[in-house]
Amino acid sequence: MKGPRNAEDRLSRLLVMLPWLMEQGEVPLVEVAARFDLTADQVQQDLELVAMCGLPPFVDEMIDVFVDDGLVFVGVPRLFTRPLRLTAPEGFSLLASARAAMELPGADRSGPLGRALDKLASALTDAGVEAAGSDDTAGVAIDMSRPAATDEVVEAVAAAAELTMLYYSPARDERAERVIVPRHVFVDAGNWYVVADDAKSNERRTFRIDRIDSVAPTGRVVPTNDPVDGPPGFFADAELPHATLRLAPGAQWILDRYPVGEVTRLNRPKGWIEVDVPVANERWLARLLIRLGPDVVVLLPKDAAQQAGDLAARMLARY
Repeated sequence: MKGPRNAEDRLSRLLVMLPWLMEQGEVPLVEVAARFDLTADQVQQDLELVAMCGLPPFVDEMIDVFVDDGLVFVGVPRLFTRPLRLTAPEGFSLLASARAAMELPGADRSGPLGRALDKLASALTDAGVEAAGSDDTAGVAIDMSRPAATDEVVEAVAAAAELTMLYYSPARDERAERVIVPRHVFVDAGNWYVVADDAKSNERRTFRIDRIDSVAPTGRVVPTNDPVDGPPGFFADAELPHATLRLAPGAQWILDRYPVGEVTRLNRPKGWIEVDVPVANERWLARLLIRLGPDVVVLLPKDAAQQAGDLAARMLARY
């Protein structure tokens, strides 16, 4: 895996890497990197973080892991030698997370994590909690809360029915009536979206369903020969404007905190990157720039740096 990795990616890899390493005990660093689709440097960086993880009071409850002379050594901490007492919701959450991790490169369905999943699924079934078999990772179903208009929008997709909706646009901070033909509904980062043919722009647009205040059918049916499968990978709300930022290493924590577009590494200054960041509103961007301080250079929008300076001045005036 090349390029910057966010905290979620690193944690997901470690969920499958650590049980395998604990069972192996001693593995060449290059073998670990190849198995989990990482570079040797990335493996070493992740394991250095693991070595600082443990339970209070951190005396004998740390994960024993180190790299020496091209070999990775991992011991089994005392925490993992005692049976865990989990509630049914805790067990189900653990099962769902671990099954998702089993889809990552290097995961071994017959290894320690896979065997633990089998035992956990069996225990949940015995406890009366419905859980799918260990070979069916798609069997775990999570019921997410849905915005009020979701069912009507889904029905419109199936019927190719045209709808009139009252929609709130955060970019313009206004509500307006839109006529759409919903084509596809999907979920990303906990939000529900609909891809629809939009009469106002005469284009296919994406709308957040929780921003739909009301919806009503027009009575028209508009079939299409251009089906939609949904956006590939990460989706950023197209309704939001974007800022282009150059970030020093000290500011690159925002990659783990906020959705960003393509990341470009710069030769100069060394270690800096350039990213596009969706902006909820101008005030949010100004506060972010104040937090980043000298570690950020704003390329777009042109007036963002001035707005951040004005906000900082108003804040200082209160003291």
